[in-house]
Amino acid sequence: MTSSLVRAEPATQGSKSLRVLSYNIHHGEGVDGKLDLERIARVIQSVEPDIVSLQEVDRNVERTKKVDQPAELGRLLKMTPIFEKNIDLQGGEYGNAILTRLPVVGHRNEKLPGTNQGEGRGVLIADLKWEGSERPLMVMSTHFDHRPDPVDRIASAYTVNELVTNLDRPVILLGDLNATTEAEPLQVLLGEWTNTTDKPLPTIPVKAPSRQIDFILLGRSQTPWKTKEIRVLDEKVASDHRPIFAVVEISSR
Repeated sequence: MTSSLVRAEPATQGSKSLRVLSYNIHHGEGVDGKLDLERIARVIQSVEPDIVSLQEVDRNVERTKKVDQPAELGRLLKMTPIFEKNIDLQGGEYGNAILTRLPVVGHRNEKLPGTNQGEGRGVLIADLKWEGSERPLMVMSTHFDHRPDPVDRIASAYTVNELVTNLDRPVILLGDLNATTEAEPLQVLLGEWTNTTDKPLPTIPVKAPSRQIDFILLGRSQTPWKTKEIRVLDEKVASDHRPIFAVVEISSR
């Protein structure tokens, strides 16, 4: 699978790297109207990630044939699935997921602010054992509000920042933030996070992307992260977003 390559650097001696991917999978339905989790799995596997953040994931929902999508993707990819719902939907659950090849220490879901009867939103937080750090790696997977008024996105950005303020261990934030780099929610986040992209890498609309709203951000708190590679995969059909992939590195401690 071809991709839009932005930066690729050799690994630094004495460091540990991670391959991470963020993908809004649109409950496995492509822009061709086909529901195909195996296709989603092939897109993910094309970059052999260690950690995957997924948004718009169904579990036992009527519209997706009551399939436990996190479990099925975990089976297809031979990765451990972690899921937390944000809303009940058609007899099942809908939310964010993380797939990982790393040992899972624990996980939880933090609710994000919501106003005016908007869709429930949350940030899934997983603590993973990683040889790159003496302390557990924190991975956060989220999907911010999509409505034109940015009030919930801005409030969510502040909430996410509060969760990592003074955190003294590695943390990565991945997700569909429904905001561009110059928008206020991203500017709020960049007070605590470093963007893996030097310039916007468009992820939507999927057939001819012009805006980046899917991001991989690295926590700043005393963590010497480096971005070794960052790209958007050239996948135009499997979902209504393109996935964003990075290789990140941390100096050994």
